[in-house]
Amino acid sequence: DPQRVILLSGFTGNVIDLGVNIVGVDVWSKNNPTFEKEMKDVTEVSDEDLEKIIELEPDLIIGLSNIKNLDKLSEIAPTVTYTWGKVDYLTQHIEIGKLLNKEKEAQAWVDNFKKEAEEAGNEIRAKIGEDATVSVMESYGKDLYVFGSNWARGTEILYQAMNLKMPEKVKEVAEESGYFTLSAEVIPEYAGDYVILSKYSDADTSFQETDTYKNIPAVKNNRVFEMNGQGASFSDPVTLEKQLEFFKKSFLGN
Repeated sequence: DPQRVILLSGFTGNVIDLGVNIVGVDVWSKNNPTFEKEMKDVTEVSDEDLEKIIELEPDLIIGLSNIKNLDKLSEIAPTVTYTWGKVDYLTQHIEIGKLLNKEKEAQAWVDNFKKEAEEAGNEIRAKIGEDATVSVMESYGKDLYVFGSNWARGTEILYQAMNLKMPEKVKEVAEESGYFTLSAEVIPEYAGDYVILSKYSDADTSFQETDTYKNIPAVKNNRVFEMNGQGASFSDPVTLEKQLEFFKKSFLGN
């Protein structure tokens, strides 16, 4: 029955959704606009801020399996780590539910979300056609990426829950590794009939000014849906609900 949880690598939205008090979070969670309200008074910490963590008196620390100082953190409070991608995004929420003694609530959220996303997927496929393809791309810094079906940015919803199609070319390069770096010149080869473009506010988006980009069918047909990159790299209940609404609005206009 933890009362003071510290999160060192994501999972923040999972804990928010389950209504458990958070006292410290990683920089990405702290700066995530999706959690702005909930994170207002929460301290930013990293796996190297041992003194700061001690001062926060946590009774549970959660992180990914690659965090540093695991032995020292375990001395401060029970520390539980998860391996990224070891289980799917819904099972991950249930696992965190078990840890927080909220398994019933986590399972209820999962059941409801699956149903909602599936219904939306059926509606979207009925509208755009069963064979229409969707690419998820991201503009971050000077780089451009395309994603497989398990790399946040809404990929889990689109490909797993809604059963929308990924372009074959994307499947070849990104499905196994999760993501693939693109150069601006080859975007047309990886762009589906629809493109979800996750954009960071400080990203170099000059590629959008090029003829190569402007001539992509999805661009010409107004089928590029842009979402805020800040916060899109999470796949927790709070983020997923927000993304599901965004996809419904983008594809169905409601």
